[in-house]
Amino acid sequence: MTRGSAPTRLLFDEPGPRARRRVRTATVVFTLAALGLVALAVRQFAANGQLDAARWQPYATWPMWRYLLDGLWSTALAAVVSAALAMAGGLLLALGRLSPRRPVRWASAAYIEVVRTIPALLLVYVVLFALPRYGVDLPLFWKLVVPLSVSNAAAFAGIFRAGILSIERGQTEAGLAIGLTRGQTMRAIVLPQAARRVLPSIVSQSVGLLKDTSLGFVVSYAELLYSGKVLANYNHLLIQTYIVVALIYLVVNASLSKLARTLEARQARGGRRARPPAVPEAAVHA
Repeated sequence: MTRGSAPTRLLFDEPGPRARRRVRTATVVFTLAALGLVALAVRQFAANGQLDAARWQPYATWPMWRYLLDGLWSTALAAVVSAALAMAGGLLLALGRLSPRRPVRWASAAYIEVVRTIPALLLVYVVLFALPRYGVDLPLFWKLVVPLSVSNAAAFAGIFRAGILSIERGQTEAGLAIGLTRGQTMRAIVLPQAARRVLPSIVSQSVGLLKDTSLGFVVSYAELLYSGKVLANYNHLLIQTYIVVALIYLVVNASLSKLARTLEARQARGGRRARPPAVPEAAVHA
């Protein structure tokens, strides 16, 4: 990966023509298979009376939606707090990973490599069952937020590190040349540019974090999925309830994904406009 690569290539190399053809073929096959499964499911639901209007009528009332929207608010709150903590931790880890001090660099690398291999669910179990045995019994909200923050900090560290490395070395050298320290150069010059470049990746990672809040189901935190479970137990409309919950997740995550693509396209257009004009070969040898 070159330092002047576009934001879309910060974390992965751009696929070649053959790879793009394989991706398109796999996408078509997957889409057709998914449509076939959806059609089969709809047929089975209709055969068993699950599509009867009477079973869906409760979801045309405000009390049902108010209860689910309360769960969505709890999901959003947990996601926002977890993302803020994870991004702060990820930035510190990225800076530690790039530190000239070997112990700091090793400690940051060890954290990232270890945590990335541990499922978030296992961290939830640690906070839920292991910590109380040592006298650390967190409130319900933090039993979800802490493991999500710990887990996603490693992912955000990779994003921030890629963004920092994508900034041309001349930017740092220019800051040092005008008398700034390395810390001041990083804060005033490198980090603002890196943050803009990785913004689409940050939004995409936040989509995954939002989905991970469904682990609140394990700790009985009243997020959207847990609220759906309670509601299904109350009204005995299991399939209808979980379909509605799935549609809410779909709308929210699709909106965030659209935002990430919009930011990525805007950055790509800005990068093309900012690209300097090519120097004629004659001028180079003049």
